[in-house]
Amino acid sequence: MFQTYEEALKWIHSRLTFGIKPGLQRMEWMMEKLDHPERRCRFIHVAGTNGKGSTIAFMQEVLKAAEYKVGAFTSPYLESFNERITIDGNPISEEEILQLSNVIKPVVDELEKTELGAPTEFEVITAMMFYYFGKINVPDVVLLETGLGGKWDSTNIANPILSVITMIGHDHLNILGSTIEEIAEQKAGIIKNGVPVITAVEQKEALDVIERVAKEKKAKHYWLTRDFHAGDFDEFFVQTPFKRYNSLSLQMKGNHQAINAALSVMTLDYLRVYYSFIIEEEHIQEGLKRTFWKGRFEEVKEKPRVILDGAHNPEGMAALKETVQKFYPDKKVIMLFSCVKDKQYKEMIEQAAQTANRIIFTTFHFPKAADAKELYEACDMKDKEYADNWELAYEKIINTMDDETVLIITGSLYFIGEVRKHIKHSS
Repeated sequence: MFQTYEEALKWIHSRLTFGIKPGLQRMEWMMEKLDHPERRCRFIHVAGTNGKGSTIAFMQEVLKAAEYKVGAFTSPYLESFNERITIDGNPISEEEILQLSNVIKPVVDELEKTELGAPTEFEVITAMMFYYFGKINVPDVVLLETGLGGKWDSTNIANPILSVITMIGHDHLNILGSTIEEIAEQKAGIIKNGVPVITAVEQKEALDVIERVAKEKKAKHYWLTRDFHAGDFDEFFVQTPFKRYNSLSLQMKGNHQAINAALSVMTLDYLRVYYSFIIEEEHIQEGLKRTFWKGRFEEVKEKPRVILDGAHNPEGMAALKETVQKFYPDKKVIMLFSCVKDKQYKEMIEQAAQTANRIIFTTFHFPKAADAKELYEACDMKDKEYADNWELAYEKIINTMDDETVLIITGSLYFIGEVRKHIKHSS
């Protein structure tokens, strides 16, 4: 038995040594032992490369406005581990993490002795989440984000009422496959027999895969631009097959966020029409307007202006470039960039170089963090430098900035989580 939250957390993180193990057998074994808590919730299952967290945040705020109790499971966390499991946007308590760890550990110990082997950190956290929402604090609906891919992701033992696939791009190529079709095949793995799927995927080759899988599973499928439509960030409306929502406004910047918001509105409208959720137009307006997601083009300082953005793959960097050009077309842009080494960082840096006037490459305290000099050498632009200590680099940049300059800190969600904590604690 763990006595403290710190002991429990240390045990959970120690599971990282087991790496990533695709497959659902260990999860199914644990759920059987725990008396199937995953069967006691209504899930909306969300997969995709980019936009999962923001789409969930939009849905969560609208459902809260409509006075539903909303559970969410998201990753990675930015500042506190407990953020991965939330009720109405609030992370669960340290006492609850301790309680869950003491429930799950004996099951994990038993599983390790079987031929299925030791569960990974993510499998342990997923089991804790299912137990929490199924047995301890049952919400009206759980917004369930996949960790990696979809088909073999440990969340995929859930039987959802709706499946949602956000945008698809190039990420985790070493695990999910090197082509958009292969990645789409993994994401489409969340589509269940007869369960509708709603998607904002743009590429024809990915849509073809999703449509094929949906037809095989006899699942209704709704595409953005075919079955539902939306305006861009400035003139934002959403037209679903059931209703038109006009004059919507978002505080989350960028056309990519308008796409995520449209996807969430279509999903919520489906709940309203087919599952009798009482969601009024004012709930949608209020929820979208107040949605905020940490680290997504988030202004953490106004003077000088500092923005954190969790762009962590080429598509994310492309969306960041578009947003910077739209909102800060006349400003000088300095970028502090770090990422993990298994990302397509050359393509990311290419986009970054088209966005920033100057880039400082750095590293951070994380096992998979890329080396600052390596990132620096992968960049072709002239005005660049590297620094092994990001805190010193940050202070140096801040001290030289004026009102015509914007600092954007990006490249990895893990990195901006560390930076965000530092800025919030020092301000």
